[in-house]
Amino acid sequence: MSATPLAGFARNRAPQTALRRFLALDSVVTTANGLAYAAFSAPLGRLLGVGQGLVLGLGILLAVYGAGVGWLASRRQPPVLPVKLVIETNYAWAVLSLASLALWFEPTTAGLLWIPVQALTVAGFAVLQQFALRAGSAAQ
Repeated sequence: MSATPLAGFARNRAPQTALRRFLALDSVVTTANGLAYAAFSAPLGRLLGVGQGLVLGLGILLAVYGAGVGWLASRRQPPVLPVKLVIETNYAWAVLSLASLALWFEPTTAGLLWIPVQALTVAGFAVLQQFALRAGSAAQ
């Protein structure tokens, strides 16, 4: 996947609209993931090979974080500093998720597949948000 089409998508006539859409998508996916983790922490913990308590805690954290990202997406012009914090947090989540495979977790096969997929998804949100934020800054 080339970054050029993504950058072009973020640079539309209303860069704030693209940023808000990327934040909203992040919010929906993150909140849904968090609610699923919280509601089904025991079976998901077993499926992924990660402790139930950790899955529950992450689920609650993700649901709250996703709601905060949703609030940002609802702003007509999301404030730059909180958006940058979301971008950095997403990058950190992706890196820590991948590091957890090597350093802490002993996941099942499903966990070995899911953890990198969700890390790359979150990193993708960060990239899209970063392109849109830059496009908005350049347009001003």
